[in-house]
Amino acid sequence: MAPRYQSVAVIGAGPSGISAVKALKEENIFQTIRLFERRDKVGGIWHLDETPDRFPSPLSSKQKEERFPSRLPSLEPPAPEDLTARTAIYEGLDSNVGAKAMSFTHTPFPEKNSATSTRNFGRLNPTRPFQVVRKYLEGVFQDYLHLASLNTTVEKLEKREQKWHLTLRQTGHLDEGIPKDYWWQEEFDAVVVASGHYSVPFIPLVPGIGATAQRYPTVFEHSKEFRKADDYVDKRVVVVGGSVSSADLVADLHAIVRGPLELSQRGKNEALQSAWDLPNVKARPTIKEFKPTEDGVTVIFSDNTVIEKVDKVIFATGYKLSYPFIVPNPVTANNRLSGFYQHIFKIGDPSLALVGQVRAGISFRVYEYQAVAVARYFAGRNATPLPTPQEQDLWEVKRLQYKGPTALFHEIKPDFAEYFAFLTGLAGPPAPGTDAYELPPWEDRWAEQAFEILQSKDRYWKSLRRAAEDERPLTAKL
Repeated sequence: MAPRYQSVAVIGAGPSGISAVKALKEENIFQTIRLFERRDKVGGIWHLDETPDRFPSPLSSKQKEERFPSRLPSLEPPAPEDLTARTAIYEGLDSNVGAKAMSFTHTPFPEKNSATSTRNFGRLNPTRPFQVVRKYLEGVFQDYLHLASLNTTVEKLEKREQKWHLTLRQTGHLDEGIPKDYWWQEEFDAVVVASGHYSVPFIPLVPGIGATAQRYPTVFEHSKEFRKADDYVDKRVVVVGGSVSSADLVADLHAIVRGPLELSQRGKNEALQSAWDLPNVKARPTIKEFKPTEDGVTVIFSDNTVIEKVDKVIFATGYKLSYPFIVPNPVTANNRLSGFYQHIFKIGDPSLALVGQVRAGISFRVYEYQAVAVARYFAGRNATPLPTPQEQDLWEVKRLQYKGPTALFHEIKPDFAEYFAFLTGLAGPPAPGTDAYELPPWEDRWAEQAFEILQSKDRYWKSLRRAAEDERPLTAKL
């Protein structure tokens, strides 16, 4: 039996794109599988870029202008580097999802810890250094490298005459010794978008941020720019945010900054309370305004308290969804992806699917399950049919009522069992004569394994607080 779609493109070579290519290839039925990756290597965000992405200008929220060649294919002058492709990895970064649950079911992580995690959390702890994660992903993908087109950016993805047309730009070409980008188009029956959602920093539009950034361009940072704690020694620092990235920054910086580490939060993850309670951390409400003065940057909080001469403001405020190449752009003003059933299939046209567009879904494992479900559907081997478009629309409406219209719409927690059951049910068993495998059913212990690191961090943060209290002078304790 022929597949539902003969040719498939995959966009992105991070863990979700790697999962998609592997699952598609194992069906042994597709005529064409091609992967396009804008970087020069696979692994997505798990590579260290020594020079980080620059703080995004708060003065402009416009999308980049389309400047496509008048004819294709063609060689054109190089386009400016897309700095959002640079990662948030820094030396010493360890994974924040427990290795047993984070891994793909078909390949466990090697048991290797960093010196820092061993010192802080003990031997054989559930973290993995980013270098181990990177090599793990490269190893999983090594049999599929021949399917990949690296240094290749998808500039536009649009449906015309029942085909998906990809406008592509590849860097690294020479024309009589002059660097050029090569532009061309390819068409496919189906597309898997696996480009991730940790590229474009989200910066809240606080009054005065534009003028302040213009006058003091090095004051503002996003957590994506963090590279080493040495850069913040004896600096007056404000951290903005109440989730995992903010907690890690607080743990790294609370003991080395000048004065208290100022922590501004709109809301906070209560499970990280031990980080917020670390010594030398001062809780602050939301920021009302930034002011550039002759003496430096002034921060005014919503309770009208003020701090002056601030050296660094680090926004640990997450990321914006970014799919600027999809026509029409499916991202809403509230930072949600609109019109995709179960965060995967485009409603009304399931030949466009996303893998990896979920939050709090247990990392690589949920990507694996999504990828297998998509591959079986594209192959025409899915065990259960997709609901009608009308039923899919109703799912989206109910999901909005449940999770709201923001990026939290894509949060799987706490409904792991239901979501993994949907994916395994759609995928069904592997077809005879393929290299595919049966997805293991969800196990509740996976969630426990995933959150083991949080428990380890909680113990470590509490130990730091106890140590600081033990070192206080007796008069201070009294």
